[in-house]
Amino acid sequence: MIDLPTLATAQQALVKAGRTLHQAQQVPASGGNFSVRLDRSHMAVTVSGRHKGHLSVGDIMVTDLEATPVGSDLKPSDEALLHGQIYRLREGAGAVLHTHCRAATALSMLESGDNIILSGYELLKVFDGVSTHLTQFHVPVVDNSQDIPALAAEVEQAVSDGACHAYLIRGHGLYTWAGDLQACLNQVEALSVLFDCELTLRQCR
Repeated sequence: MIDLPTLATAQQALVKAGRTLHQAQQVPASGGNFSVRLDRSHMAVTVSGRHKGHLSVGDIMVTDLEATPVGSDLKPSDEALLHGQIYRLREGAGAVLHTHCRAATALSMLESGDNIILSGYELLKVFDGVSTHLTQFHVPVVDNSQDIPALAAEVEQAVSDGACHAYLIRGHGLYTWAGDLQACLNQVEALSVLFDCELTLRQCR
């Protein structure tokens, strides 16, 4: 049984997050998808094809963690399975955001390896468990695929390190998760700046 007040709060928060991320140019066109965990087995997730800057509560639906709709004929985002995957793998995850950050997408295309390593940045301390700028913060990069179950298998292997807070899909965008939606928004903002700095540094070398 879905707790309706919890769902209503999640829907309103995701609508607000969509406007914030749209204003920050993180979710162009109908790109991106968002979710909030409702309980151990369910999440509130954006409906497929909706512009994230113009969401209404009706654009946020309930699915189980396998992205199967609950009480709705609407279609969740094709990548909802990747959200459910994070909730299964990370018990403490309360929100997942997928954005199309320009710098992140460009870096994912420039990086030929399977990790982007961020180090020396004070802003890294926004992430749980990071207490010093001297850390090496790994952001896995996985190749894009329209086969979402196959992509999920690649992601699961890439994020097996429990210290991982985010990953990139090459040429596609960023996924990050946190204990709650506000923390997740903070991470999106921080990573956008960090990726922009890294991209600038690479262009100067």
